[in-house]
Amino acid sequence: MTAPNDTAREASLLFVAPLVALAMGHVLSNAVRTLPAIAADLLGRDLGVTAQGIASLTGAYHFAFALAQIPIGVALDRFGVRRVSLTLLSIVAVGSVIAALAGGPAGFLIGQVVLGAGCGGMLICPMTLAAKTLTPARFGLWSGLIQALGNCGMLLSASPLALLVESSGWRAGYWTCLAIALLVLGLVAALVRDAPAAAPERSLVGDAREVLRLAASPLLRGPVAITFASFAIVIGVRGLWGGPWLMEVKDLSRIEAGNVLLIATLSLCLGPAFWGVVDRQIGRRRALLAFGHLAAAACLVLVVAGGPGGPLGATSAAADTALLFLFGLLVSVQPLAFALTRAAVPPAQVGKAMSAVNMSFFLGAAILQAASGPVVAMAGIGSGLLFFSAATVVCTAWFLVATRPGAPGR
Repeated sequence: MTAPNDTAREASLLFVAPLVALAMGHVLSNAVRTLPAIAADLLGRDLGVTAQGIASLTGAYHFAFALAQIPIGVALDRFGVRRVSLTLLSIVAVGSVIAALAGGPAGFLIGQVVLGAGCGGMLICPMTLAAKTLTPARFGLWSGLIQALGNCGMLLSASPLALLVESSGWRAGYWTCLAIALLVLGLVAALVRDAPAAAPERSLVGDAREVLRLAASPLLRGPVAITFASFAIVIGVRGLWGGPWLMEVKDLSRIEAGNVLLIATLSLCLGPAFWGVVDRQIGRRRALLAFGHLAAAACLVLVVAGGPGGPLGATSAAADTALLFLFGLLVSVQPLAFALTRAAVPPAQVGKAMSAVNMSFFLGAAILQAASGPVVAMAGIGSGLLFFSAATVVCTAWFLVATRPGAPGR
């Protein structure tokens, strides 16, 4: 006869193990998208493009990622998490090979598009599984834990991949991503099982329109607004301009810059779980989201102010490390936007609603990243960081207006 404690332990394992396996896909996604930051100079040299060109090439990843949200949202509700995840991981494996073998800008661009499309569901797959299993109250905590684990992928693209890129080149980074993709694919195949999917109520085209309708609906207008800049500011620092700022403006070596980014990235791993606990204890998701994003934007302003010729004078690398760590901790409040989304829709629409918000998450990253290239070309790397900070302030204000008491849908 099975003891109650053994039964509870088995049930917990059956719930947690699939989530961890799926969240490992988000680890991979974060490693893929932030690898160019630590290898931007080598990519530019080998591909024959400028810093602005690298921003445009890597921005294609986020455009593909955003556009993939519509079919992914439809597929999650129709076919289940397991089949969608296995398909996407296979696409990531192919994209890693294309990127590793790229001989010029066109090949690298194709690799970024394929990687973006494949990574498009790496966060939404575990989020959808959790959202369909948990109550809205419990989902706030677990969304933070999923994001915290997934953000560990950025640790790979700090010191570990900096060492790999320094010794073996940027292509070795993409071969490593291929190995991780195959490992995660095996874990998902072994551990994830889907509940029977409900019969679809409309056509594929109708479901695709439903994703867009949800994205524009009053109920999701607030999460869509704040997520437009939420990931953009993270990728602007960790995936694009953070490395060049430390190496070119602050004169750190690649390894030193990787160490700073490693410490800063730790906060992106710790922060989501921290905010999940805070949300569970005190609630007030609207206020927490606004505070975290505005304070994170202020941290970037202080980083730039401490550059050569800045109003704070040339501050030390330790000051940048502290500010970037605080930046990551504050902006990690972003999973609460998914918790707001989960609370706004019925379980049958969870996959499409999550994808609608995630589309804004990455469409904003793509648009703002591409826009930052000309800004940096005209006024320097610091102006790029300030550009992301200003965009975050604007989108947070939009969020507060959209979610104020008495607003449509409130």
